[in-house]
Amino acid sequence: MSKSILANDLIRKFEQWAPKKLAYNWDNVGLQVGTLNKQISKIMITLDVLENVVDEAIDKSIDLIIAHHPLLFNSIKKIDIDSPSGRIINKLIKHDITVYAAHTNLDIVDGGVSDMLADQLDIKITNVLLPSDTDQLQKLIVYVPESHADFLIEAMGAAGAGYIGNYSHCSFKTTGTGAFKPMQGTNPYIGTEGQTQEVQEVKIETIIKKSQIPVLIPLVEKVHPYEEVAYDLIPLENKGSEIGAGRVGDLQESMTLNAFCEFIKERFDVPVLRVTGDLEAHVKKVAILGGSGKGFISEAKQLGADVYVTGDMTFHEAQDAMGLGLNVVDPGHHVEKVMKQVVKAFLDKQIVEMDADVEVITSTSNTEPFQFL
Repeated sequence: MSKSILANDLIRKFEQWAPKKLAYNWDNVGLQVGTLNKQISKIMITLDVLENVVDEAIDKSIDLIIAHHPLLFNSIKKIDIDSPSGRIINKLIKHDITVYAAHTNLDIVDGGVSDMLADQLDIKITNVLLPSDTDQLQKLIVYVPESHADFLIEAMGAAGAGYIGNYSHCSFKTTGTGAFKPMQGTNPYIGTEGQTQEVQEVKIETIIKKSQIPVLIPLVEKVHPYEEVAYDLIPLENKGSEIGAGRVGDLQESMTLNAFCEFIKERFDVPVLRVTGDLEAHVKKVAILGGSGKGFISEAKQLGADVYVTGDMTFHEAQDAMGLGLNVVDPGHHVEKVMKQVVKAFLDKQIVEMDADVEVITSTSNTEPFQFL
């Protein structure tokens, strides 16, 4: 039978994927309004928390809104319910709707907004545009009965462990004898309380990223047959992958800038866009950054991009890009709406695994402020 869950329980799962610590220090992520300590049955995913989105949430009996753009970005000194922001907060509190934001942490994380945007354009990623840290590599060592070794290796590999270059499920196995004595009050999978037990076990060694620890260790504990799991985590000197916002990579094939613009309009479902550069020039290497990326033209150029795709480009920055010989395509800030379906898919999977009775929907309200005439 499906069960209800606390918002906190689901958000903990979400933050294993997109931890708040990844967000830039100027950002405001996490709980915005309300409480996460409540039962939820309906969630809505949105890019922005505007008044029309809140009205939609009220109409659809939403308990929790998960947004990409924070509702509360700067400090507030008063809540005037006659002001636009005050009306929004007042409605949320009156209707017991909690708002949670995942912003730059969702931009940065593997599979987050930066990767979503690159995937939409079939870009084969080669670099992070704006590295903010290195995801340290760790060796994960787990001891398991021989009967469960292959199953555990497959489960860890499916969750992202054991990736070395273009190879997955990389591991090393050694066999030996494990010994333990179940003490009073235990419920051992193998052995008898109070008696020393020896078991033929396999020592599995694999490589993981430090960011994967919050996901992989609970997984190991879940699928491992033992009541108490023996494992080691050893930091490695091997260079880990860079993490940060934006991506750089190659299109499947070179195309003219004009054709690339039409491709973007189709993939991002935008009616118009702005572009600088020679429309007949061929482009292959693309830098892409969701949101407002006007300040990172030089980084895109230094990484060899032929074209830089980002939002909110301004007059002088566009001229700077032209001076550097970098083509720029501005499809708008609103293309970050791609996050709605991906976050929904992630939450749906977690809810199934938790056997919870919770519905996740995406907002249908339009939060694009511009009209195109």
